[in-house]
Amino acid sequence: MAIELPDELIKLEQAAVQAHEKLLAYQAECGRPTAGDGWTDEQHATWQDLWNAWRAAAEETQAALRSVANRYETEQALKRAVRHPAPEES
Repeated sequence: MAIELPDELIKLEQAAVQAHEKLLAYQAECGRPTAGDGWTDEQHATWQDLWNAWRAAAEETQAALRSVANRYETEQALKRAVRHPAPEES
């Protein structure tokens, strides 16, 4: 049985995934915080802001999932739909 995913839930998951991608990209750009001279205070602050944005987006998604029946199955379907979408048919 296919699970119906509300557009709002998809948008929340997409926002969380995008926020996480930004965090990972910043980490890749800056390198390890313990390498060489380490990160500057500004780099740490930027990383913390990105981490907070990701966590807030993920928490919003989880809060929305709490009100859904079949939460586990819905969460799995949501992750598949957003993170591993099926190729579009032409």
